[in-house]
Amino acid sequence: MTILITGGRGKIARAVAAGLVSAGRDVRIASRSPEDLPGAVGWDFGDPSSLAAAIDGITQVFLYAEPSTAGVFATAADAAGVRQVVLLSSMSSQADNEDAAGDPHAETEALVGRGSYATTYLQPGAFMSNAIFWSHSIRAVGQVRLPYLEAEEAPIHEQDIADVAVRVLLDGPGGEHDGRGYPLTGPESMTRRSQLAQVAEITGASFEAVDLSADEARVEMGAAMRRPAQLEALLSYWSSRVGSPHPIEPAVEKLTGHSGRTFRTWLADHPGVFA
Repeated sequence: MTILITGGRGKIARAVAAGLVSAGRDVRIASRSPEDLPGAVGWDFGDPSSLAAAIDGITQVFLYAEPSTAGVFATAADAAGVRQVVLLSSMSSQADNEDAAGDPHAETEALVGRGSYATTYLQPGAFMSNAIFWSHSIRAVGQVRLPYLEAEEAPIHEQDIADVAVRVLLDGPGGEHDGRGYPLTGPESMTRRSQLAQVAEITGASFEAVDLSADEARVEMGAAMRRPAQLEALLSYWSSRVGSPHPIEPAVEKLTGHSGRTFRTWLADHPGVFA
């Protein structure tokens, strides 16, 4: 039984693959740029032969969310006899408001969930690795420019997401994970201002935290967002979290048996990010 890991160059995909190999499972890595990964296979939705070859003989899949290709994947997975898909989605897919339509993760969940295989949805909130983008801004302009710095988040370490994915894949289909969505958070709620304070304290980086207005954020962030509705959903969500501690979800500890890693741990695990 072979498990396919898509998005092979991603941090979470690499950690999932390492965890499965450590547990003695047979893993196949797929990437749109397989030449950059020794042993990887191509994963090109524009090339049906590439997709068929990658998924041939596969029983389980760890899949990154992408609405434009989710329907094609579901058809191919059904044809190949895949039995379980673990989809890396987002907590934003759970939104029950007028902005939910702007979220691509909800669309992907709906498309992937049509398959006859068992599906589990991993739904992390904010990633601790977002700090990598802050480091680019610090180097470029000596600032981190964000809206709603007082919004509360419970960011999650990418290794914790991978640990949950590994547990679900090792347990396999036919059990409690089938059809389940697992909201995932880190172990503590904090404002982004307090996260930035920890960056300065632990790494020694010197920068200014700039609290953008919503309109300023639309201009500065809009160019990088493929869907304007998705940006509006984010702004609405961040606004709602000002002064409201983020609930801590129990899934990481329940499924892995260990507490979620803190943001301080993430900074210690990535010493070169702010060097």
